Amino acid sequence: MPNPYAQIFAVRGAKGFTVAGLLGRMPVAMTNIGIITMLSTTHGSYALAGAVAATFTLSMALITPQVSRLADRHGQRRILPPAAAISVLSLLLMLLCVQFDAPGWALFAFAVPAGTMPNMSAMSRSRWTELLRGSPRLHTAYSFESVADELTFITGPALSVVLSTMAFAQAGPLAAAAFLALGVALFVAQRGTEPPVRVPEPHGAKRVGAFNGALVVLVLTLLAAGVIVGAVDVVAVAFAESLGVVSATGIVLSAYAVGSAVSGLTFGALNLPWRSHMMLIVAVAGTFVTTLPFLVVGGIWTLSVAVFFAGIFFAPTMILVMTLIERIVPPSKLTEGMTWALTGLTIGTAIGTFSSGLAVEEYGTTGGFLVAVVAGAVALLLALVGAPLLGQAQERARQARRAQGSQEEAAGTAG
Repeated sequence: MPNPYAQIFAVRGAKGFTVAGLLGRMPVAMTNIGIITMLSTTHGSYALAGAVAATFTLSMALITPQVSRLADRHGQRRILPPAAAISVLSLLLMLLCVQFDAPGWALFAFAVPAGTMPNMSAMSRSRWTELLRGSPRLHTAYSFESVADELTFITGPALSVVLSTMAFAQAGPLAAAAFLALGVALFVAQRGTEPPVRVPEPHGAKRVGAFNGALVVLVLTLLAAGVIVGAVDVVAVAFAESLGVVSATGIVLSAYAVGSAVSGLTFGALNLPWRSHMMLIVAVAGTFVTTLPFLVVGGIWTLSVAVFFAGIFFAPTMILVMTLIERIVPPSKLTEGMTWALTGLTIGTAIGTFSSGLAVEEYGTTGGFLVAVVAGAVALLLALVGAPLLGQAQERARQARRAQGSQEEAAGTAG
């Protein structure tokens, strides 16, 4: 049986933009923790560090979808370089502010434009969609991208912290800026795989990509999944600390990542016959059910096993969400739609980190785990309630594409 991953990378140009995209997406995982590590070291204030990092994250959540919208409208090679340049310059100016002990407001001032950092995960998925649209191999490509995201968020924060603690305080954010500049430059140089600029669809489709109800369901589903990820990150630290084995935190987080990566690669090699919105219900139900053992774990190894199984359902959920977006969002809005979903995941992770931290302080680690359980229940409710909406959206999109194909065929015949 042919290796499905070998098949997608046999496509001309796929390896080039994939490597560049991997470099370009590292800053998203590195910058937030890099800012926190840098400012807590240089200013001795976690409050300031957290506030500046939160400003950057919120700015990125609001600005990045607009960058993707412009990339859909004007092309990646015209939009990504200036957006990345603004982000890189802002990060460098923030580092200079730290070096020369500038006022605190200056840090916030540069944290905002740093949020123009393009979402390279969405840009890569957009290229895969253009190359493999209508092929079952697109499912495999989305699976690879989900695993790549997972690996990025494993290595990125660790690399940023190591650089800022072992080299110099600004080293983590500086490396993130370098990765962004290099990754984007290499990515836009791969012109052969760049998606073409498409004319927005008629009949009001101009706003469909960002605001239809089906997309909102998918964004909120990933937001809830992000809350679980953020909660696991925080509570794993608190749980290990309560047992006096803080160093074991890495084992727990690695178990979650490994579970997600293994299931993502496996899911990508399968071609299941079920409808995507129904499979999403199954994946999200698994996500919810596997949070319940968190409430009864008694040690690091039992927690590691629990988060491993929880991770198994994360990657399929992510893959199915992206698959559904590709099917319901007009091609002229695809990158923007994917970016909104990934933004939902980012915001959810931040919410999970914050809320579980408060819960741990107030009620202990069980309170923190309850945040994950509630988020899983919310995700399942969204999937159940939103399933009819997702099914209808897919059918409308199929009809619209058939109609467009008929119009193009008629125009060709007339010509």
